Amino acid sequence: MNKSVVIVAGGKGSRMGTDIPKQFLSLCGRPVLMHTIEAFYRFDLHIQVVLVLPLDQQDYWKELCEKYRFDLPVEIISGGETRFHSVRNGLSLVPEDVMVGIHDGVRPLVSGEVLAACYESAERNQGAFPVVPVIDSLRRMTPEGSVMVDRSEYFAVQTPQVFHSNLIQKAYRQPYSDRFTDDVSVLESIGGKAVEVPGSPENIKITNILDLDLAERLIMKKNG
Repeated sequence: MNKSVVIVAGGKGSRMGTDIPKQFLSLCGRPVLMHTIEAFYRFDLHIQVVLVLPLDQQDYWKELCEKYRFDLPVEIISGGETRFHSVRNGLSLVPEDVMVGIHDGVRPLVSGEVLAACYESAERNQGAFPVVPVIDSLRRMTPEGSVMVDRSEYFAVQTPQVFHSNLIQKAYRQPYSDRFTDDVSVLESIGGKAVEVPGSPENIKITNILDLDLAERLIMKKNG
Protein backbone atom coordinates (compact mmCIF):
# COMPACT_ATOMS: atom_id res chain seq x y z
CA MET A 1 0.00 0.00 0.00
CA ASN A 2 1.06 3.61 -0.52
CA LYS A 3 2.48 5.39 2.50
CA SER A 4 1.86 8.75 4.15
CA VAL A 5 3.06 10.40 7.33
CA VAL A 6 1.60 13.24 9.38
CA ILE A 7 4.42 15.02 11.20
CA VAL A 8 3.15 17.11 14.09
CA ALA A 9 5.44 20.01 15.00
CA GLY A 10 3.72 22.45 17.30
CA GLY A 11 6.22 22.68 20.11
CA LYS A 12 7.72 25.77 21.70
CA GLY A 13 11.19 26.43 23.07
CA SER A 14 10.23 26.97 26.70
CA ARG A 15 12.05 23.91 28.07
CA MET A 16 15.10 24.88 26.05
CA GLY A 17 15.16 28.38 27.49
CA THR A 18 14.83 29.87 24.01
CA ASP A 19 12.22 31.74 22.01
CA ILE A 20 12.87 29.48 19.01
CA PRO A 21 10.43 26.53 18.80
CA LYS A 22 12.35 23.31 19.43
CA GLN A 23 11.57 21.85 15.98
CA PHE A 24 13.55 24.73 14.45
CA LEU A 25 16.61 24.52 16.69
CA SER A 26 19.90 23.71 14.98
CA LEU A 27 20.95 20.07 14.97
CA CYS A 28 24.29 19.49 13.29
CA GLY A 29 23.89 22.72 11.37
CA ARG A 30 20.26 22.38 10.24
CA PRO A 31 16.84 22.58 11.90
CA VAL A 32 15.67 19.49 13.79
CA LEU A 33 12.53 19.26 11.66
CA MET A 34 14.51 18.87 8.44
CA HIS A 35 16.28 15.82 9.85
CA THR A 36 12.90 14.34 10.78
CA ILE A 37 11.43 14.81 7.30
CA GLU A 38 14.55 13.41 5.64
CA ALA A 39 14.30 10.23 7.74
CA PHE A 40 10.97 9.42 6.09
CA TYR A 41 12.21 10.16 2.58
CA ARG A 42 15.22 7.91 3.14
CA PHE A 43 12.75 5.19 4.09
CA ASP A 44 10.42 5.73 1.11
CA LEU A 45 11.19 8.24 -1.61
CA HIS A 46 7.52 8.31 -2.66
CA ILE A 47 5.96 8.83 0.77
CA GLN A 48 3.45 11.66 1.24
CA VAL A 49 4.63 14.00 4.00
CA VAL A 50 2.05 16.21 5.71
CA LEU A 51 3.53 18.75 8.09
CA VAL A 52 1.28 20.23 10.78
CA LEU A 53 2.55 23.61 11.98
CA PRO A 54 0.98 26.48 13.92
CA LEU A 55 -0.07 29.20 11.50
CA ASP A 56 2.28 31.73 13.08
CA GLN A 57 5.29 29.45 12.45
CA GLN A 58 4.68 28.71 8.78
CA ASP A 59 6.39 31.80 7.34
CA TYR A 60 9.45 31.13 9.48
CA TRP A 61 9.56 27.53 8.23
CA LYS A 62 9.44 28.73 4.63
CA GLU A 63 12.31 31.12 5.36
CA LEU A 64 14.32 28.25 6.80
CA CYS A 65 13.62 26.10 3.74
CA GLU A 66 14.96 28.87 1.49
CA LYS A 67 17.97 29.46 3.72
CA TYR A 68 18.96 25.78 3.80
CA ARG A 69 17.75 25.01 0.25
CA PHE A 70 15.42 22.37 1.62
CA ASP A 71 13.12 21.35 -1.22
CA LEU A 72 11.69 17.95 -0.29
CA PRO A 73 7.93 17.84 -1.06
CA VAL A 74 5.92 18.70 2.04
CA GLU A 75 2.22 19.56 2.36
CA ILE A 76 1.63 22.06 5.17
CA ILE A 77 -1.54 22.49 7.20
CA SER A 78 -2.23 24.53 10.32
CA GLY A 79 -2.38 22.96 13.76
CA GLY A 80 -5.33 22.98 16.11
CA GLU A 81 -6.16 23.68 19.73
CA THR A 82 -4.56 20.44 20.97
CA ARG A 83 -2.37 17.74 19.49
CA PHE A 84 -5.56 15.75 18.84
CA HIS A 85 -6.96 18.55 16.70
CA SER A 86 -3.62 19.04 14.94
CA VAL A 87 -3.48 15.36 13.98
CA ARG A 88 -7.08 15.52 12.79
CA ASN A 89 -6.18 18.46 10.54
CA GLY A 90 -3.19 16.59 9.15
CA LEU A 91 -5.22 13.47 8.44
CA SER A 92 -7.61 15.56 6.33
CA LEU A 93 -4.89 15.72 3.65
CA VAL A 94 -4.23 11.98 3.68
CA PRO A 95 -6.04 9.89 1.04
CA GLU A 96 -8.07 6.78 1.75
CA ASP A 97 -6.58 3.29 1.64
CA VAL A 98 -2.97 4.14 2.51
CA MET A 99 -0.78 3.37 5.48
CA VAL A 100 -0.30 6.55 7.49
CA GLY A 101 2.16 7.21 10.26
CA ILE A 102 1.75 9.94 12.87
CA HIS A 103 5.10 11.19 14.12
CA ASP A 104 6.56 13.77 16.48
CA GLY A 105 8.41 16.48 14.59
CA VAL A 106 11.14 16.44 17.24
CA ARG A 107 12.05 12.76 16.81
CA PRO A 108 14.67 13.25 14.09
CA LEU A 109 16.63 10.02 14.65
CA VAL A 110 13.96 7.46 13.82
CA SER A 111 15.65 4.70 11.84
CA GLY A 112 14.65 2.94 8.67
CA GLU A 113 14.44 -0.30 10.62
CA VAL A 114 11.88 1.12 13.06
CA LEU A 115 9.90 2.68 10.21
CA ALA A 116 9.85 -0.58 8.27
CA ALA A 117 8.71 -2.52 11.33
CA CYS A 118 5.89 -0.06 12.03
CA TYR A 119 4.56 0.19 8.48
CA GLU A 120 4.86 -3.52 7.71
CA SER A 121 3.21 -4.60 10.96
CA ALA A 122 0.43 -2.02 10.61
CA GLU A 123 -0.38 -3.33 7.14
CA ARG A 124 -0.93 -6.82 8.59
CA ASN A 125 -2.93 -5.47 11.54
CA GLN A 126 -4.98 -2.35 12.23
CA GLY A 127 -2.04 -0.37 13.52
CA ALA A 128 1.45 -0.60 15.02
CA PHE A 129 3.62 1.48 17.32
CA PRO A 130 7.25 1.25 18.53
CA VAL A 131 8.09 0.62 22.17
CA VAL A 132 11.26 0.30 24.26
CA PRO A 133 11.74 -1.30 27.69
CA VAL A 134 11.63 0.92 30.76
CA ILE A 135 15.12 0.97 32.29
CA ASP A 136 14.46 3.06 35.40
CA SER A 137 12.91 1.70 38.56
CA LEU A 138 9.22 2.61 38.85
CA ARG A 139 7.04 3.38 41.83
CA ARG A 140 3.28 3.99 42.01
CA MET A 141 1.76 6.60 44.29
CA THR A 142 -0.98 5.44 46.68
CA PRO A 143 -2.76 7.24 49.54
CA GLU A 144 -0.38 5.45 51.92
CA GLY A 145 2.76 6.40 49.96
CA SER A 146 4.68 5.02 47.02
CA VAL A 147 5.00 1.32 46.23
CA MET A 148 7.37 -0.49 43.90
CA VAL A 149 5.99 -1.86 40.62
CA ASP A 150 7.47 -4.45 38.30
CA ARG A 151 9.07 -2.47 35.46
CA SER A 152 9.06 -5.57 33.23
CA GLU A 153 5.32 -5.04 32.86
CA TYR A 154 5.82 -1.57 31.36
CA PHE A 155 7.39 -0.02 28.30
CA ALA A 156 7.86 3.46 26.86
CA VAL A 157 5.93 4.35 23.70
CA GLN A 158 7.50 6.14 20.72
CA THR A 159 6.38 7.33 17.30
CA PRO A 160 5.58 6.89 14.48
CA GLN A 161 2.32 5.20 15.27
CA VAL A 162 1.08 3.76 11.98
CA PHE A 163 -2.45 2.84 10.90
CA HIS A 164 -4.71 2.10 7.96
CA SER A 165 -5.78 5.60 7.01
CA ASN A 166 -9.50 4.82 6.78
CA LEU A 167 -9.55 3.48 10.33
CA ILE A 168 -7.56 6.24 12.05
CA GLN A 169 -9.45 8.95 10.14
CA LYS A 170 -12.68 7.44 11.45
CA ALA A 171 -11.26 7.44 14.98
CA TYR A 172 -10.28 11.09 14.73
CA ARG A 173 -13.78 12.15 13.70
CA GLN A 174 -15.01 11.56 17.26
CA PRO A 175 -15.03 14.37 19.84
CA TYR A 176 -11.83 15.12 21.73
CA SER A 177 -11.32 13.57 25.16
CA ASP A 178 -8.55 14.21 27.66
CA ARG A 179 -8.28 10.42 27.93
CA PHE A 180 -6.41 10.41 24.62
CA THR A 181 -2.72 10.19 25.46
CA ASP A 182 -1.55 9.26 21.95
CA ASP A 183 -2.87 8.09 18.59
CA VAL A 184 -3.20 4.46 19.65
CA SER A 185 -5.49 5.50 22.50
CA VAL A 186 -7.69 7.31 19.95
CA LEU A 187 -7.88 4.14 17.86
CA GLU A 188 -8.64 1.96 20.89
CA SER A 189 -11.52 4.22 21.90
CA ILE A 190 -13.50 3.02 18.85
CA GLY A 191 -12.60 -0.62 19.41
CA GLY A 192 -9.48 -0.73 17.23
CA LYS A 193 -6.27 -2.52 18.11
CA ALA A 194 -2.63 -1.71 17.41
CA VAL A 195 0.34 -3.99 18.07
CA GLU A 196 3.73 -3.24 19.57
CA VAL A 197 6.95 -3.46 17.55
CA PRO A 198 10.53 -2.96 18.79
CA GLY A 199 11.53 0.69 18.92
CA SER A 200 15.00 2.09 19.42
CA PRO A 201 16.71 3.91 22.31
CA GLU A 202 18.08 6.32 19.69
CA ASN A 203 14.57 7.36 18.62
CA ILE A 204 14.60 10.13 21.21
CA LYS A 205 12.15 12.99 21.51
CA ILE A 206 14.01 16.27 21.80
CA THR A 207 12.47 18.21 24.67
CA ASN A 208 15.48 19.80 26.38
CA ILE A 209 19.08 20.81 25.75
CA LEU A 210 20.44 17.45 26.93
CA ASP A 211 18.35 15.67 24.30
CA LEU A 212 19.70 18.02 21.64
CA ASP A 213 23.29 17.36 22.71
CA LEU A 214 22.69 13.61 22.65
CA ALA A 215 21.12 13.78 19.19
CA GLU A 216 24.16 15.64 17.86
CA ARG A 217 26.50 13.03 19.31
CA LEU A 218 24.46 10.19 17.80
CA ILE A 219 24.44 11.81 14.36
CA MET A 220 28.18 12.49 14.46
CA LYS A 221 28.85 8.89 15.54
CA LYS A 222 26.66 7.56 12.74
CA ASN A 223 28.39 9.73 10.15
CA GLY A 224 31.82 8.74 11.38
